[in-house]
Amino acid sequence: MLKNKIITTIIFLAGLFFLSCNTTEPDNKPANFEFAAEDASCTEAWIKLEADNIKAAQVFREDSLIFSFNSSSIDTVLYDEGLLPNHVYKYHTSIQLYSNSNAVTKELTLQTMDTTSHEFTWQTFTFGEAGSSTFYDVAIINENNIWAVGEIYMNDSFGNPDPISYNALHWNGQSWELKKIKTNACGGVDYPPIKAIFAFSSNDILFAHIDGSLSHFNGIKFTNDCSLITQLNGSANKIWGISKNDFYVVSGNGFVAHYQNGSWRKIESGTTTSIKNVWGVHYNDLNSFILCAVTNVASAGDRKILRINNNNVINFLWDTGRRVQSIWFKNSSIIYTCGGGVFVLRMNNHWEEIIEIPLYYTEEIRGNDINDIMVVGDFGLLVHFNGISWKIFNNPAVDIYYSCAVTENLAAAVGTKGSQAIIAIANK
Repeated sequence: MLKNKIITTIIFLAGLFFLSCNTTEPDNKPANFEFAAEDASCTEAWIKLEADNIKAAQVFREDSLIFSFNSSSIDTVLYDEGLLPNHVYKYHTSIQLYSNSNAVTKELTLQTMDTTSHEFTWQTFTFGEAGSSTFYDVAIINENNIWAVGEIYMNDSFGNPDPISYNALHWNGQSWELKKIKTNACGGVDYPPIKAIFAFSSNDILFAHIDGSLSHFNGIKFTNDCSLITQLNGSANKIWGISKNDFYVVSGNGFVAHYQNGSWRKIESGTTTSIKNVWGVHYNDLNSFILCAVTNVASAGDRKILRINNNNVINFLWDTGRRVQSIWFKNSSIIYTCGGGVFVLRMNNHWEEIIEIPLYYTEEIRGNDINDIMVVGDFGLLVHFNGISWKIFNNPAVDIYYSCAVTENLAAAVGTKGSQAIIAIANK
């Protein structure tokens, strides 16, 4: 019995000895391991790769190696280009660990977007009889609800110039109706021209008058807000936001203001040059990606893009030296601008000029999605991007298109033709 206990003790001690002398680390696994599709266009893909505590990583599209990393930690978005529209691709990653010869793998399947149609049927409508009329901005809610805003001078019932101009046009699905949207005359005029419009829905629309006042339409009636007029130097150039209780206004002299839950907050932009355009994407309550286009009208002044982050402004990459009039994006993966040329910024942090578009000055770029984008500008320039190609619908009889809007099946452009305001509407 004593002999058995001695043997057992010896075996136990020997086991402890061998365990203490074993310096081989236990098998590792990647920490924070993520391999997922973030977004895709017709010809590009964005893939999130994150992994810690690794030796190396490789990423394959089908059987082709497209990325290779020798790093202990990876946190990046991979950009893959040269893909085919409406095509399914299979990707996989192979992660090598320090203490395990067997690689850890993960797969994903991604489908690129299909192209949209260039086959628009355009109709144009002109308004104005007694003076120089213009539409400055446009919003499409649906095929039965379209708004254009500006200043439209008509004759009265006696054929004489109407002393009160119209400042809006509405399409109800059957006919166009010119409207006079009244303010509280906080700028001294009852019906001042309207410079900008932003529609959240059919019963939630903001109008920015040229005197600095704002009107809101709830689907039934208009209400007016004069509280911004004491801060704003002239009219708001553009509006972007989430709702009537959370939106941004930009204007001349570097003016940026944020309206939230009943109060205004002026944001220091760091410039005195006119901010022509604002666009953003709202991700969640704590995260929005908002960019402004700043450009000069002469040789002096800034040409830059500003990013608004938590009501603070920082400079965003803009190294082209060109004027930037308008900006649009669906998310931060791919960003478009127009002005002194049309440019696109992808993941490689390089602004690429789109040379297929004539080098007329372009006034606005807007999109329904990254495969359905419109650009408008001088000399009646109107261009559509379907995901892989740009098609030009040029109308040289039009002096200028100032603004555009595009939805899944509709597009609109507004501006000036001679002394009349013009709106062009297209169906697919």
